[in-house]
Amino acid sequence: MLKITALSLCMVVFAGVAQAKELTNRLGVGVKTHATLDLPELAVVYNPSSEIQVTGGLGVDTQKDQSKFSVNAGIRRIVFKEEHMNFYMGGTLGLVNWEEAQGTGTNKQSGFELDAVFGGEFFFTGLDSLGFTFEGGAGVISADDVRFRTIADSPFRAGIIFYF
Repeated sequence: MLKITALSLCMVVFAGVAQAKELTNRLGVGVKTHATLDLPELAVVYNPSSEIQVTGGLGVDTQKDQSKFSVNAGIRRIVFKEEHMNFYMGGTLGLVNWEEAQGTGTNKQSGFELDAVFGGEFFFTGLDSLGFTFEGGAGVISADDVRFRTIADSPFRAGIIFYF
């Protein structure tokens, strides 16, 4: 609990020194968490213009009887630029696969995922190529059945992207 409190305090104190960054024609590589499967992903973001971002993610865990796989692609439109942050809206489409141990066997499921998201990306002064992102929204997963859900990344699960 002390670590969470200290990290929250640091984010509040240093949030005022963040600065938005022009990202046109820049490629970003980093990490994020796949919210549905609670799976760490390698993330890619490309900015073909000042208002559009193309995203992708890949997550793999080959744990015996509990494997997980996710690959997704999406597009974002920056709808509001502040001095310290870019606010965006967009969507992602992906493939998911996971298995769960059940008694003497495993239950394997695979399907697609479609999400509508909104979020923000901010930069600290002095770290102009390092972006911190968070997202929320709603989505649908079709595997053995269809499941609707809400999406929310806490500050402790936010993505971290380095732009070249």
